Amino acid sequence: MNPSHTGAADAVVMRLEDFDRESGSRIERLLFNHRLVVVALCALATLVLAWQIGGLRLNAAFEKMIPTQHAYIANFLDNRAQLAGVGNTLRIAVESTDGSIFTLEYLDTLRKLTDELFLFPEVDRPFMKSLWTPAVRWTGVTEDGLDGGPVIPDDYDGSAESVQQVRLNVERSGEIGQLVAGSFASSIILVPLQEARADGTGRIDYGDLGQRLEELRQRYDGQHVRIHITGFAKVVGDLIDGLRQVALFFLLAIGICTAVLYWYTRCVRSTVLVVACSVVAVVWLLGLLPTLGYELDPYSVLVPFLVFAIGMSHGAQKMNGIMQDIGRGTHKLVAARFTFRRLILAGVTALLADAVGFAVLMVIRIQVIQDLAVTASIGVAVLIFTNLVLLPILLSYTGVSPEAARRSLKAELMEAADSAHRKHPFWAFLDLFTQRKWAGIAVAVAAVMGVAGLVLSFQLKIGDTDPGAPELRADSRYNRDNSYIVANYAAGSDVYIVMVKTPQYGCAAYDTLMGVDALELALQQLPGVESTKSLAGLAKVSAVGMNEGSLKWYEVPRSQGVLNAIITRAPREMFNQNCDLLTVYAYLKDHKADTLASVVDAVEAFAAQYGNGEVRYLNAAGNAGIEAATNIVVRQANREMLLLVYAAVTVLAFITFRSWRAVLCAVLPLALTSVLCEALMVWLNIGVKVATLPVIALGVGIGVDYALYVMTVTLARMRDGMSLSEAYYKALTFTGKVVVLTGVTLGIAVATWAFSPIKFQADMGILLAFMFIWNMLGALILLPALGHFLLRPKAA
Repeated sequence: MNPSHTGAADAVVMRLEDFDRESGSRIERLLFNHRLVVVALCALATLVLAWQIGGLRLNAAFEKMIPTQHAYIANFLDNRAQLAGVGNTLRIAVESTDGSIFTLEYLDTLRKLTDELFLFPEVDRPFMKSLWTPAVRWTGVTEDGLDGGPVIPDDYDGSAESVQQVRLNVERSGEIGQLVAGSFASSIILVPLQEARADGTGRIDYGDLGQRLEELRQRYDGQHVRIHITGFAKVVGDLIDGLRQVALFFLLAIGICTAVLYWYTRCVRSTVLVVACSVVAVVWLLGLLPTLGYELDPYSVLVPFLVFAIGMSHGAQKMNGIMQDIGRGTHKLVAARFTFRRLILAGVTALLADAVGFAVLMVIRIQVIQDLAVTASIGVAVLIFTNLVLLPILLSYTGVSPEAARRSLKAELMEAADSAHRKHPFWAFLDLFTQRKWAGIAVAVAAVMGVAGLVLSFQLKIGDTDPGAPELRADSRYNRDNSYIVANYAAGSDVYIVMVKTPQYGCAAYDTLMGVDALELALQQLPGVESTKSLAGLAKVSAVGMNEGSLKWYEVPRSQGVLNAIITRAPREMFNQNCDLLTVYAYLKDHKADTLASVVDAVEAFAAQYGNGEVRYLNAAGNAGIEAATNIVVRQANREMLLLVYAAVTVLAFITFRSWRAVLCAVLPLALTSVLCEALMVWLNIGVKVATLPVIALGVGIGVDYALYVMTVTLARMRDGMSLSEAYYKALTFTGKVVVLTGVTLGIAVATWAFSPIKFQADMGILLAFMFIWNMLGALILLPALGHFLLRPKAA
């Protein structure tokens, strides 16, 4: 019987006439019997989607970065219209190089800068604050009673007397530590942003805004001032600017992968096709995103590389199988079909596992992560066509070079000549782990590492572990600017706001203000809180002013008439128009996870003890409050995500292997890698947050490919009657060598991210490189070791 009729993928069919074109599955016949149609459709799709890339934007949105369905964020969004200026806000510190802000030159430069920023279409203008805005006022006690006005009066003319009057007004304004540094060396321009631009051109383009802010900095730096800028918009702008360099790392990764693959194959045509099909997958992904209404953001911009990496892994497996068959003398078309036949199930299952691993991220109700999940899932779906279908079909036309085929045959003959003495030393070493002694050692070592890693992983922090913007390097311009503001202002850039809901017109009630005062006192006891601000504090200061400056009156007045008089002069950010919402500001030293957790716990405890039906204390607004809510969501999603991704991978592996023993062999190495990755995060002081949360799920999804390819061949050989050692050795010489090749290559490629100016990209590169390498080692060492104890011919 002709072996090709049986579908034996190991048969040697030298002449195409001897091959039955109707053999194989229906899908195989549909694809390979209509190769030109498939290639033409893929070429057309590539051209169309390449054109679509022109519409792709790199941007971000404030609300996409926060968990809008969390109770804290719901509280913020419900009251957002009455809390304008406390969400997405820029703080621009203008430092005087002359040592004092009270000079004609400084105040003139501050005015020009304020006017330019005021005209930015992204600015929520009514709530912008600067020494030059009318909303910044002073209040003083005079012989005639209370007096006040704008800090910079309408009759300011730049004379020495006018400048001195400004200084006096600043000292009476209560803005020292808020808008003015205690050293009088700088002042802040507070610039709240609105997502919809005032010019009607859509939402904020953070890349463009960041560039305009840098242009302002360059123009004004040196004109008696230095500019320091902080805020969410500036972080995202710097990320977008830095991530433009991702293209360089992407090209470097392509270069590394191409060079290593060519070193392995010594075949130009097959190397070019594997790389080209992986690049085509990236083109399809980038073209589909604007077509489907998506855009790249600072977090999903790394997905194209992951798609390329997965494509290289699967493509190298297909190329290796075809090269081995051609080396034995099989016709290139038949070799392509045999390889497709052997590996399609493992390839589709692996890609489904990747897709499910990405899709699981949808449970995290933060849109930026959900968009990343959709983007990655689209990329994986694309790979089914480009690397599992298009690549074998293209190789069926080109084949491999004769030299590469001869080398492949020579290596196979040497490996088969004398299994006792002629095994490749590395494969022979790995084969030892199928024996009881070495298998026992491997399992014991893995168990010890797993327990140690688990213990260390309990110290994993949720949220930021460093001050400033941990997405950027510690010595970045942004983090140096942030350090300056933290060092010089009691009202730093990390603001936590508690919302106090009362009945209408009840915000100035004595009992309400006493509760707010008690909350302020509780917050002030926390080590992470630098200062607080509320209507209760203002009432106490105003009471002193109404009583000739006597500090004996420094308390909340009991008279409702006095309180009503005070509230008429209070800044509007402290309460709303209906007087049924108060805000308590807590200015924090940083937004580290521990700092935020302590504030959340304090407010929750206070609300539980003193809140009632009429007065409610609600978390949370301000950038620190939003980040606290994000940390809570990330903490809840972290374990849930891992459980779901492992459940999905387990189900897919069971469908593929139909053996719970084989599933354990494939999944346990992945679990060990996940535990060790969390331990590595603790050691590197990397917290779990929006930027790092997807890494472990991505690592599991990609890492399962190695186990699936090795286990599929091993089980097939065991079902043919081979021992575990023989079957595993066959798997090593067929798919194992490519597992090593792709694991090491991709590990090196992503490790180059460690040199990125973007800290979270560097962190992701280190973690992904670790997971690539350890998942590879798990598939080559721990999998056969577990197989020794679990796999039996009947079970297989």
